[in-house]
Amino acid sequence: MSVFNIIIAGVGGQGVLLTSKIIAETAMEQGYDVKQSEVHGMAQRGGSVISHVRIGDKVYSPIVSEGEADLLIGFEPLETARYIHYLKKDGIVVYNTYRISSITVSIGVEKYPDDIDQIIKKNANKVYPFDGTKLAVEAGDKRTLNIVLLCAVLKFLPLDKNIVLKSIENNVKSKALSVNKKAFELGLGLFKKLK
Repeated sequence: MSVFNIIIAGVGGQGVLLTSKIIAETAMEQGYDVKQSEVHGMAQRGGSVISHVRIGDKVYSPIVSEGEADLLIGFEPLETARYIHYLKKDGIVVYNTYRISSITVSIGVEKYPDDIDQIIKKNANKVYPFDGTKLAVEAGDKRTLNIVLLCAVLKFLPLDKNIVLKSIENNVKSKALSVNKKAFELGLGLFKKLK
């Protein structure tokens, strides 16, 4: 397979890094070469977090070039818009519509655009927005948003859902496993609805 490029963007504390780890681990388990890179300097303070994951038969660099991402997984609308320039022309955007004010918005450096959904749709052809936070809360914990989003995008990834579940079990603390499995099921239900 040629290289499949993924950008995962969100706010610190949403599980961006865990999601990229689960994707990378699953892909390696399936025999793919994987490279991963992330920027998380403000991750614990609610700042912008981005992770690059590249999957293929042979991958040489961990960084996705601008305009080369096949898939952008957005955990928050403003963060999705912030990194949409990484998406290739026919790339896919799946993003959570629940808004979180980042530090830059909270301190007044940036204003949260009222038309954020239109900005995203204007800059991408294949856009799938949904309230993943609502599903995570339904699962029992809003912190399972990352699992909901991961399972929702499985339709577009070359990953086996059973191996994804094993990777989730390997990387999630045992006390949080039951709610994460519920989020997994809810995400798969959403995955079946995506075109």
